[in-house]
Amino acid sequence: MTTTPIRVLLADDQHLVRAAFAMLVESAPDMEVVGQAGTGNEAVELLHSARADLVVMDIRMPGLDGIEATRIIADDASLADVKVLVLTTYATDEHIVDALRAGASGFLVKDTRPAELLDAIRTVAAGDALLSPGPTSRLIARFLSTPVTKVDLVGGPEGLSERERQVLTLVARGLNNAEIANALGLSPLTAKTHVSRIMGKLGARDRAQLVIVAYESGLVTPGQR
Repeated sequence: MTTTPIRVLLADDQHLVRAAFAMLVESAPDMEVVGQAGTGNEAVELLHSARADLVVMDIRMPGLDGIEATRIIADDASLADVKVLVLTTYATDEHIVDALRAGASGFLVKDTRPAELLDAIRTVAAGDALLSPGPTSRLIARFLSTPVTKVDLVGGPEGLSERERQVLTLVARGLNNAEIANALGLSPLTAKTHVSRIMGKLGARDRAQLVIVAYESGLVTPGQR
């Protein structure tokens, strides 16, 4: 049975970087590059014709940067199925959280290993956020510890059941569905169902926004274990 390849659009203002990423993505049998953009505007325009599943988006680009481009993509109903994986030069870039708030499903630093980039594309394209218990969670905790404009979600954790609040807490700590199931004594399918139900109640597009609302609401606090 032939699997439909993941259709990837690359957005970066450095031609050599795009070329290197394109070669890497095309080397994977389950992916194909359907477009390349040098600015955020180009990325948004190309998405309407390239029918990409995922955008690998650089944050820092001239004109419309990756954050604003991500926000436009997330707000466009015709692009509702498009995922965004943002790239940054530094893991301490404060704009990463802005990108996650705008609708990105995760981030990577540019010097990540080739295999990790391909795995990240697969993870995000499958509908999961690229949120590990390590750098991503620490970074989110750091920047959400100060007052900022919040994600526009339907509600907060107060509208969730006690079990859903437990699940949300574990999502915010970076656990995947299997790890959540193990921690709470649930089946993986039940854990997945809880996560989907929480996303529906909060109006969140993915797990990245669940992490943000968990921190912003105070359900999880920076440094909490």
